[in-house]
Amino acid sequence: MLEDDDNALLNSGPSRGFIAAVVAVVLCVAFGIYALHEHNVTRSLNAQNSQLQASLKAQDSQLHQLATTVDQLAAQQQQAAAAAAAAAEKPSPVTARRVVIHHRRAEDSRYKKLQSQLDAQGKQIADTQNDLANTRTELSGGIAKNHTELVVLEKKGERNYFEFDIYKAKQFSNHGDVGIRLRKANIKHQYADLELLVDDRSLTQKHVNLYQPIMFYTPNSPQPIELVINDITKNHIHGYVSASKYSQSDLAAMSNAQPTANGTDAQPPQRQKLTVPQQ
Repeated sequence: MLEDDDNALLNSGPSRGFIAAVVAVVLCVAFGIYALHEHNVTRSLNAQNSQLQASLKAQDSQLHQLATTVDQLAAQQQQAAAAAAAAAEKPSPVTARRVVIHHRRAEDSRYKKLQSQLDAQGKQIADTQNDLANTRTELSGGIAKNHTELVVLEKKGERNYFEFDIYKAKQFSNHGDVGIRLRKANIKHQYADLELLVDDRSLTQKHVNLYQPIMFYTPNSPQPIELVINDITKNHIHGYVSASKYSQSDLAAMSNAQPTANGTDAQPPQRQKLTVPQQ
């Protein structure tokens, strides 16, 4: 009896299919809720991932800028170190100026010393030239500084004198046994450059000073021929040539000459003076 009642209750309650449907609906709702939750979680994670990537990019950019800044600072430090080293090697303007002044003073001192030595040597040369000129003057009997003094010397009768006026030209002007050509007349320093023709030989005499006697020998002259310039003007000189009154051949002839009928020795012929060429 009881079994029949239980079966009746079972048969009268909800069916199994209904329960299964309810369970399925519950499960679907649960899965839907879970899927929605997972979708929200995934979206949140994606958003966080995007923010993280953006933050990483920003950090990378900052790191790059920082590295660039560090490189620039390092380059500036290297340039500053190089400039400091160059400044240490290169003297300051004041030091450089002191070095230049010291160098110039040393050069000036050496120059003054050299100049004083040259002046002393020049004085010695001038003194030697003056002594030589005085010696030559004493040997020749004196020089004439003008025509009047030349006449006085000529009256002594010891030498022949040939006065000249020579202008700058290409031709030689003959005076005595000497041909003279004026190449240059320096008025400021009172000297002349000459070219002489002696025994068909050309001789150059440069810087012949005023009143400076030029002496030279010829094969037929027992005494030196003397040339003196006593006036220098523009492209013009005035002076004289002095030569021995007798040549070697004249002296030899005089020594070998026989007395004349009246008992006197024959005198050698007088040398004819050449006329002064007209310019």
